[in-house]
Amino acid sequence: MAEFPSKVSTRTSSPAQGAGASVSALRPDLGFVRSILGVLMLLQLVLGLLVWALIADTPYHLYPAYGWVMFVAVFLWLVTIVFFVLYLFQLHLKLYMVPWPLVLMIFNVTATVLYVTAFITCSAAVDQTSLKGSRPYNQRAAASFFASLVMIAYGASAFFSFQAWRGVGSNAATSQVAGGYA
Repeated sequence: MAEFPSKVSTRTSSPAQGAGASVSALRPDLGFVRSILGVLMLLQLVLGLLVWALIADTPYHLYPAYGWVMFVAVFLWLVTIVFFVLYLFQLHLKLYMVPWPLVLMIFNVTATVLYVTAFITCSAAVDQTSLKGSRPYNQRAAASFFASLVMIAYGASAFFSFQAWRGVGSNAATSQVAGGYA
């Protein structure tokens, strides 16, 4: 049996200057912006902004139906901003314990259902709350149109989120490398 050496040299070192920083620089992932999910989120943000801006410019507070439309549009717009920032800066990879594909799919399905109700509510209330040809009528009609487009965008996102969640068209290695978005 070999003998243990009587002298063992050990060396200690201190961490390099700045290497112990816990917050790394956030860099946007431009690949996400070019992905289907990124493009759909940008579309949802722009069209959702149009929906609530058009309604907000009318006396919507006089009609409860538009209160619902405003709630749906503003709430989903804000939550979409949060998801967009999470995915743009790849923060979802740092929070690995959250099943992001499932969370995003549930959000998109819920947003689609809520926008279906908002679109129907907004469309049904246009004729009853405004005179044809007036500025509020045109704004509310335009908001209904844009609400239908946002509803379709969330529906498409729900479809692609479902595919990402189920892993359709990719394997585990490519979905991890791609950051979990299509």
